[in-house]
This record gives sequence, structure tokens and C-alpha cells, in this order.
Amino acid sequence: MLLFDNNCSPRLVDRLADLAPASTHVATVGLAAADDRTVWAYAQTHQLLIVTKDTDFNDLSVLLGAPPKVLWLRIGNCTTAAMEALLRTHWEAITAFIHDPTVALMTIIPLPTT
Repeated sequence: MLLFDNNCSPRLVDRLADLAPASTHVATVGLAAADDRTVWAYAQTHQLLIVTKDTDFNDLSVLLGAPPKVLWLRIGNCTTAAMEALLRTHWEAITAFIHDPTVALMTIIPLPTT
């Protein structure tokens, strides 16, 4: 279901297993040093949604379209717990995005805390 990019912690796979049990991380599938196009092709072949904090996959999504779909987390440097919380908070919208064939890119920007 989800393919976490290098800029996401591999621990997210286990921490989100209750929501996305078929997820993996690029390091787990031997793509830790792969270029973005190779990761893109892997996600496309395996029907995975790329989860990233990197603008490069946003650019590829605009250039190539789906599949794969891209979930761009504009969260900056943060803890794994903060990323997990962000994904859990938006899980209903992420699920709708996954099932919507008309949308290739979803951007999540966390609200500032006061």
C-alpha cells in the first residue's frame, strides 16, 4: 500500500501496520541508494503509494502523472512520532485519496501549533 521514501523513518512501517499492513520502506526493498525514477518505477510496478517529504516526487507526479500516487508530507524535520501522528490524523482523507482515480498527488501541511 505505502512505500516510504528515505526521508521517512523505516519504523513507520511497523507503527502504521494497523492502518496500512502491506506497506514497506525503500531500504527494506533494496532501494535505499536508488534514484527517484527507480523508486517511482518500483512503486508503479508494485502498486504502492509513495510517501515522501521530498519535492522531487511532487515534480515527478506533475510530470508523469499516476500511477504511482504521491503523498507529499510538508512537515520538515520532525520525529517519527510526529509523522505517525500526522498520518493518523489525516488517514480518512488519505484513504479517500488512495481510492480516487482522478487525483495523483496529495499534499499534507500540518497546522501550526500555538
